[in-house]
Amino acid sequence: MNRSEREATVRRLMERTPPPVPTELCTDAVRRGGRLLRRRVLARRLLWLLLCAACVAFTVWALTAPWGEPPSRTTPPLTGW
Repeated sequence: MNRSEREATVRRLMERTPPPVPTELCTDAVRRGGRLLRRRVLARRLLWLLLCAACVAFTVWALTAPWGEPPSRTTPPLTGW
């Protein structure tokens, strides 16, 4: 297909009347978009809540964990001399 044929095909397509759009298409799109937006907001809030809970759990664990080794009461046995 050469350039003039492509241009003629495009002109024919552009001159045609557009197909009719269903009347309920806009309301369906708005409803689905609103539902999708609510799901995204809920998922984002749940992830933030999970992150905050993990931070609190880590902080509590870090504050209550025994970090130092307890001092030994006896010296370890000497072997291999």
